[in-house]
Amino acid sequence: MTRIVVAMSGGVDSSVAAALLAEQGHDVIGLSMQLYDQRGSETFGSCCSLDDLYDARRVAEAIGIPHYILNFERQFQETVISNFVREYASGRTPLPCAHCNSDLKFATLLDRARGLGADRVATGHYARVERGGDRWLLRRSADPDKDQSYFLFSLTQDQLACASFPVGSLTKVEVRAQARRLGLRVADKPDSQEICFVPDGDYASFVARKEPAVTRGGTIVDTGGQVLATHAGVHRFTVGQRKGLGVSGPVGGGPLYVLKIEAESGQVTVGSRAALDQTALTASNVNWVSVDSPSGWLTVAAQIRHRHRAAAGRVRALEGGRAEFVFDSPQPAITPGQAVVFYDGDVVTGGGWID
Repeated sequence: MTRIVVAMSGGVDSSVAAALLAEQGHDVIGLSMQLYDQRGSETFGSCCSLDDLYDARRVAEAIGIPHYILNFERQFQETVISNFVREYASGRTPLPCAHCNSDLKFATLLDRARGLGADRVATGHYARVERGGDRWLLRRSADPDKDQSYFLFSLTQDQLACASFPVGSLTKVEVRAQARRLGLRVADKPDSQEICFVPDGDYASFVARKEPAVTRGGTIVDTGGQVLATHAGVHRFTVGQRKGLGVSGPVGGGPLYVLKIEAESGQVTVGSRAALDQTALTASNVNWVSVDSPSGWLTVAAQIRHRHRAAAGRVRALEGGRAEFVFDSPQPAITPGQAVVFYDGDVVTGGGWID
């Protein structure tokens, strides 16, 4: 019998993960993370709310496992929210869920799990992990529409060795069916769709509250450098954005899109949809998962957004933990601050943060 700590968010996926492991005879301990002061004045969304913590506790009671709530407010502020604000202020577009998974959930929960005598951490992520030769492999889930391997690219070999994703071999429909079979009250609970700490989707106002200096204005220019308008801060823009620019294209010329954001000067460059296409990118803080850092070009596919279909190309490692990727065909809106994840079939080769 293996002692396994399960990160329980109160949703159906992590609830089924815990219940399946308990049903298999493992010694399961449920842990939930309190990420912010529930009594505070700020409004948070449907992920990791007080109701979610109650749901997690009720599920733990139903399946007969101990459940504990850990206060991660300070770590959440220091790792996830601070990064979110800093990235927008620097003209980049952050990916908070990936930072939360790797920098907070796995890193911290693994330490807590070992303190409880457990050597494995399970979550409700739609991904799979398995042994392949002398390495642990991170693979896409059985449900392509729910696959979350993109958010887990930065997990280390040590973390993957201790990771378990019990629902990764199931589809979402099958997970809900398992929840009904197991009598879990969260079987039909809706999925969280928003970033938990910005439930209204108004990222610009959130960032401005946290870092008032970002409201320093700047200019919107075309690709020729002609000033088209002024703006109230680079945190209001992301590469590929079309709506809410405050400018319009020439008559008959089609809509304008954000092409480039320069935080230091406050300049935002806009242009046509065709100008968004690029054939190459570089990435920093690259983590090689299924292979050693390649000495030459490696043929893989790259995914540059959560909903982007991985596109074929080749990657090579650069000095300083960086990498260069060249696409076989141009891709739109390669966005600094987002993750680029490299795949060999359904196996995560590695990934990093787009420069």
